[in-house]
Amino acid sequence: MDTTQLLKGVLDLAVLAVLKEEDGYGYDILRRLRAAGLGDVGDASVYGTLRRLFQAGCLTAYVVPSEEGPHRKYYALNEIGRDQLQRSGKVWRTFASTMDTLLADRGMVA
Repeated sequence: MDTTQLLKGVLDLAVLAVLKEEDGYGYDILRRLRAAGLGDVGDASVYGTLRRLFQAGCLTAYVVPSEEGPHRKYYALNEIGRDQLQRSGKVWRTFASTMDTLLADRGMVA
């Protein structure tokens, strides 16, 4: 199965979930997503998702000076983002449960 199509549908949720743990800058968020098992996620996809979530009002941003290069733009979950994470997480859990049931009913257990 091509995971790139699945990632497109859940990347917003994954980014929000990662930011619930702690604030992060673009590459840090990408690294954390990959460490969590989303190895196929692309740089451009994450940066585009961060911009979209910020523009939608789900994230706040602040700049932190870096001694090792350019300043880093950190993103943080705000109240709207936490609400979106809760709603999207509920939708995902319902969908995943439905798929698990559908596959198990047909003898396709993971």
